[in-house]
Amino acid sequence: MNLTEFIKIAFHSFSSNKLRTALSLLGIIIGVASVITLVGIGTGAQQQVTGQIGSMGSNLITVSPGFTRGGGGRVSQDIADVFTLEMADAIKNASANIKHVVPTSETMGLAVYRGDNVRVWISGVTPEYQEVSNHYPLIGRYIRDQDVANSEKVTVLGSEAAIELFGSENPLGQSIRVVIGARSYTLRVIGVMEAKGQVMMSNYDNRIYVPITMLINRGLKTRYVDGYSIEAASGEVAKTVVKEVEAFMTRMLGDADRFRVMSQDIILEAVSQASGTLTLLLGAIASIALLVGGIGIMNIMLVTVSERTREIGIRKAIGAKRKHILMQFLLESVLLSGLGGILGLGAGWVCGYWLSTSFGWPFWVSLPAVVIAVGFAVCIGLFFGIYPAMKAASLDPVVALQRE
Repeated sequence: MNLTEFIKIAFHSFSSNKLRTALSLLGIIIGVASVITLVGIGTGAQQQVTGQIGSMGSNLITVSPGFTRGGGGRVSQDIADVFTLEMADAIKNASANIKHVVPTSETMGLAVYRGDNVRVWISGVTPEYQEVSNHYPLIGRYIRDQDVANSEKVTVLGSEAAIELFGSENPLGQSIRVVIGARSYTLRVIGVMEAKGQVMMSNYDNRIYVPITMLINRGLKTRYVDGYSIEAASGEVAKTVVKEVEAFMTRMLGDADRFRVMSQDIILEAVSQASGTLTLLLGAIASIALLVGGIGIMNIMLVTVSERTREIGIRKAIGAKRKHILMQFLLESVLLSGLGGILGLGAGWVCGYWLSTSFGWPFWVSLPAVVIAVGFAVCIGLFFGIYPAMKAASLDPVVALQRE
């Protein structure tokens, strides 16, 4: 007998017991669909997060205050009053691989235009911040050196903040009122940023940008900034810059615990590893359903062997060898699981697409994930089909022919 004949016999057996075949397929379909859906959502989330981080550039480095140690009833807190505007120039001179050093400060405030108001993050920046953050104005202009030098009361709006305040009206040249704590300031709008969306925990569209000197001198009444955003010359030298900045800051502040230096590629690597581990965990959990489906196939195949005992005896009596019977039942098991894997792949895609459109969850299925899921389903059929096939192949033809 050749392979074609084996396949014809297998599909004839499937069609003769449609309900049993459907129930056997259902277990594999649910298993593969679960794997595809959960892995697809996990992979989509991973790509979304890494894409957001990557949009800031692999050469971005941030310097922020460190933590004070807790103890004796005290809670660990951020160290305040560490960084100044003047330190930015000193940091830039610490390494030849540094392109820009931007001092930054942020606070929450209320932006008001006529009868409309919106709560926004107010970011104090310098002109280089648009290059460091890879975020540029859509209309108008950005903060200039003269604005910083004179603490000018001007602002650049994030795209979402501009829509909330002005709607379809052109905001350029208009004045808005910004409330910071108990103080209120009138700022002239000089630009609107292009849409950037959510990056990690920060929404870049729901914020406004002002000169750093205006924010700390007028709004916050302080001489200290929150930290620094550093642009390395390239992603390849970012780790070198991190080490050089850490060494310089330790010498300047005298204590390495008073600051933290983190590069974007380190964050990206950590997030990728964490999300990749989560995706594998989701896939492993979903694979349990595949194992249950495999057990179902083994049970069905054992019932099939019992029902077709006389057929096996006849085939052996007319010359079928043990390997032919073994191959026949093993092939039926593999075909059953393979067909279930293909149908489960389609079901998983449909389910993942529905979740993506209904709840906005990211969903992405890669070719390796498809191959692994379907291949695993086939292997499940092969593994759980071995025992029933061996049982069928080992039947004594004389005993088999006596079975009614």
